[in-house]
Amino acid sequence: MSYNSHHSYSSTWGDSDKMSNLGAGLHSVDWSRTTLEHFEKNFYLEDKRVSARSEREIEEFRRSKEIKIQGRNVPRPVTSFSEAGFPEYLMASIRAQGFKEPTPIQCQAWPMALSGRDVIAIAQTGSGKTISFALPAMLHINAQPLLAPGDGPIALVLAPTRELAVQIQQECTKFGSNSRIRNTAIYGGAPKGPQIRDLQRGVEIVIATPGRLIDMLETGKTNLRRVTYLVMDEADRMLDMGFEPQIRRIVSQIRPDRQTLMFSATWPKDVQKLASDFLHDMIQCNVGSMDLTANHNIEQIIDVCSEFEKRNKLISHLEKISAENAKVLIFVATKRVADEITKYLRQDGWPALAIHGDKEQRERDWVLGEFKAGRSPILIATDVASRGLDVKDVGYVINYDFPNNCEDYVHRVGRTGRAGKKGTSFTYFTTENARSARELISILREAKSVVPPELEEMAMLGGGGGKGKSSQIGCPLSMDWSSRSIQQW
Repeated sequence: MSYNSHHSYSSTWGDSDKMSNLGAGLHSVDWSRTTLEHFEKNFYLEDKRVSARSEREIEEFRRSKEIKIQGRNVPRPVTSFSEAGFPEYLMASIRAQGFKEPTPIQCQAWPMALSGRDVIAIAQTGSGKTISFALPAMLHINAQPLLAPGDGPIALVLAPTRELAVQIQQECTKFGSNSRIRNTAIYGGAPKGPQIRDLQRGVEIVIATPGRLIDMLETGKTNLRRVTYLVMDEADRMLDMGFEPQIRRIVSQIRPDRQTLMFSATWPKDVQKLASDFLHDMIQCNVGSMDLTANHNIEQIIDVCSEFEKRNKLISHLEKISAENAKVLIFVATKRVADEITKYLRQDGWPALAIHGDKEQRERDWVLGEFKAGRSPILIATDVASRGLDVKDVGYVINYDFPNNCEDYVHRVGRTGRAGKKGTSFTYFTTENARSARELISILREAKSVVPPELEEMAMLGGGGGKGKSSQIGCPLSMDWSSRSIQQW
């Protein structure tokens, strides 16, 4: 676990010893001795328009959307909402959201999920994954017997962070309201009382971070006997954060004939192992390259500099950006730096706020609200916010500190350029980050971004080049570079 993710979450999960003991009180269920009532999980009827397409048309559609599939009898992709066969109550919600057409992951994942199969879906963050599993969940739930008093949820979504859990909950609320499907988000760092009340009243969908869910299971506040639809969202991130033992304990409480869906932005070996342990006869779709790639709508500008130069560079970039009224997300390595930079910027008159793991949930919600509304358009964040932070119009991401690995870099810059919009990222890269130089260069080349010669030199020397030099390289930006005053935010 990286230094930052461990410390960012310490307020939620306690120290790592406590974390590894989570779930020790949960007894494994011997499913071979348990009589399981049959349940229906295949709701997919292929639309005539989909059936009528030739194999060549299907292949061409997948190629154009960068969809690759694996597995036995993978259903054909749909090309529109109407072809997915959703009932009117869901179609009404889709229309109300104003979506024009499904994203590539939705085109392929919906038929896979609706057919009741175990599904692996790999796609970039911001590509519409939540709706890919949330809408089939609604159909699945509505086909099951109603909850009886004392029943736990029918659908369980595991997520790595409370931010992501809340974001998923918002989507489930949008699409579940027409069919009266209730949900709750269960996460640490917030009072247990309201969460316990939701669980005891009965909810069809629980979206949970692993630690708090185990706490609720151990204290008998809920159970997973009714779960027949299990989703692991951002599986790679959950494993990065050390949640594998908790995930295994949770899944041991769920009937083995459930439908399991695993969504991930990357496909490392530890995620593949988890998938092979928990999914059966699975089918897989990948959208985009399997290599680590950044969204091509994001202009990536790498600034090779020294640690000492970062603050001045930050001010200079903010002055250039301020003319645009754009939201700026600044990533730093630690909570201490987050607080220091926030104080430094505020003293200089910039409307900046910070979000990190030491802040209480109420304060974090308030800070996010200010950022989303544009009242405080500069947000300084540790990696706690690099995934699951769904703010529609972040114009710029600044990596003040380069993250521990390039996967986190891709997720950070992916906070901009969402939903097909353009975005820009500035990254301050020092000799301390040299071990990531080679991989960063391959990400930049794949996205056809300019590679600074200092970065090339650093990669060749394994960290020897570029010390103290400064190089801001990137494609020309279409913005007014004149320095503006703070009032224009």
